Amino acid sequence: MQALNAEDRIHCRTVWISDVHLGSVHCKAEALLQLLDRLRCERLYLVGDIVDVWAMRRRVHWPETHNQVIRKLLKLSRQQMELVYIPGNHDQNFREFAGNQFGQLRICHNAIHRTADGRRFLVTHGDELDFAVRYSRLNRVIGDVAYNVLMWVSRWINRAREIAGKPYWSLAKWVKLHVAQAEEAIRAYQHAAVILARDQGLDGIICGHLHHPAIERHDSILYCNDGDWVESCTALIEDFSGQLHLLRGVGDGDASSPLLFADIPGRVAAPAARTDHPASVGVR
Repeated sequence: MQALNAEDRIHCRTVWISDVHLGSVHCKAEALLQLLDRLRCERLYLVGDIVDVWAMRRRVHWPETHNQVIRKLLKLSRQQMELVYIPGNHDQNFREFAGNQFGQLRICHNAIHRTADGRRFLVTHGDELDFAVRYSRLNRVIGDVAYNVLMWVSRWINRAREIAGKPYWSLAKWVKLHVAQAEEAIRAYQHAAVILARDQGLDGIICGHLHHPAIERHDSILYCNDGDWVESCTALIEDFSGQLHLLRGVGDGDASSPLLFADIPGRVAAPAARTDHPASVGVR
């Protein structure tokens, strides 16, 4: 594992982030701002649940840092960084704008991304795969409520850990890794995602939704989940050779402290020469 210094810029070809949940008390906007301030790339995918409309129906939580995230994204688009926004289930209200483009911001239901080495990936939020874990509408509501309870408990645990000088610890992640039914649901979801990519003749799929970052190969299909910005603080990154990496924010639990970003090869941290492959994306 290699960690970047707090002042290092992150130069790469493409970045995917999802599940930011602006408008929710659980959103780690401060951590995301640290990434965006250091980011230099050609294209940034916003893979759903950027704004949490569901949470704001219950209670609006919109501090200044959430405004700063929106302003930073718009600023990046004005700097010739292409933004592709794929709304998810928590911000599905924006799906009615799919097919429209506002400056460098393009909104679509899903996309086909071609990497620098020529591979093609389906990019989608992933909520359409919920059928794989036998979700009824009632189960989705119950799951959402249970997840919010876990996040509230986790917040109180981590306040105590911060006072004790201990790093952040995710209760929700622990449940996903140690509760058999949660692990089975994740595997079923991944299997459905792989089948979806294979049926479309693609090399892989990139999604969010689960809040469970991963890069896993299933036979000839590469499954990538870019994680979230309420627990994991992760992004998926394509370097200039076309390789995919998970970039993870590593901090001490204090929102005011600078993050180190790890799990990324050093060649991505410094400016790299462009390949002969043109940056391309198919949008549907």
